Amino acid sequence: MKKKVNAAILIIGNEILSGRTQDKNIAFLCNWLNTKCGITVREVRIIPDVQKTIVDNILLLSKKFNYVFTTGGIGPTHDDITAQSISKAFKVKYEYHPEAYEILERYYGKKKFNDGRKKMAKMPRGAKLIYNPSSAAPGFITKNVLSLPGVPSILNSMIENCKRFLLKGLKIHSKTINLFTVESNISKQLGLIQKKNKKFVDIGSYPFFRLGKIGVAIVTRSTSLNKLKQVNKDLLNLAVLNKIKILKI
Repeated sequence: MKKKVNAAILIIGNEILSGRTQDKNIAFLCNWLNTKCGITVREVRIIPDVQKTIVDNILLLSKKFNYVFTTGGIGPTHDDITAQSISKAFKVKYEYHPEAYEILERYYGKKKFNDGRKKMAKMPRGAKLIYNPSSAAPGFITKNVLSLPGVPSILNSMIENCKRFLLKGLKIHSKTINLFTVESNISKQLGLIQKKNKKFVDIGSYPFFRLGKIGVAIVTRSTSLNKLKQVNKDLLNLAVLNKIKILKI
């Protein structure tokens, strides 16, 4: 039987925290996990390339969630320390992975397979590879931690290769209703609907400005399609009773 499965995302990289690089992986991973795998993302953290910080977060999140996805820090340079840090966190040897080494040596050729490129074949002992169709350097999974590169295009190309390691959860259904109103006009009624259905449906409200008017997008999410339909029926009734125009898309 399928059950509720959750995950955390750990973005690793000084370049994200400094503002030099804008992260694109969070939205992609959240959407992919929710819609393709039925896995709910419960927490996202962004941390620097500091070994103790990485170790502490890996230990905490791996115990708290079914899966942890890390991005960044598995490249060829001195500040790519994710694999080494995960090895330390789980107290396993940091060493060359035979298959990863072979993949990279074949990809670059022996003459161009320098020390930096060899470094990308080093990972925690016993890690399983997440194959990379773009640039050969594989990601890896250690216990319930899946480590992926930080470059969005490469991560995107690899993501389907993560599926075989994941336990799929219940499919999460979502519906959006756009209302031309302000949040304060519906906050009380919206709160009552959420309270009534808090065990089955999550309701979020998000202001927007469209077609010269202010509005609110009401987003409902649930693993139960029937409960979702009922809540959206209540939301439409709320709009009708309050004479609120519904934006049709």
